Amino acid sequence: MTHKPNTDAPATRQPVHIRLPEEARALIDRAARVRGKNRTDFMIEASVAAAEDTLLDQTLIKVDAQTYRHFLDVLDQPPSSEAFARLMNAPKPWAP
Repeated sequence: MTHKPNTDAPATRQPVHIRLPEEARALIDRAARVRGKNRTDFMIEASVAAAEDTLLDQTLIKVDAQTYRHFLDVLDQPPSSEAFARLMNAPKPWAP
């Protein structure tokens, strides 16, 4: 769920005023330049992504007892496919 700021309609934007430590502002400006964005668009994109992540982490899924039991049973079964075995035996790039 990535939200792209609507830069075509500045009249619909509402101002938000924040005070940043100089170091934080410099870091944000540097990252915005790397992404080819201005500070405002970079901060909107980063803030919206953080807000979405926060809300998605709070999502509650309700199911009946039978569905939940089935879910737990599936989690308790170890994977046994050939593809999974290959994956587990593949060289790890972080291991020497």
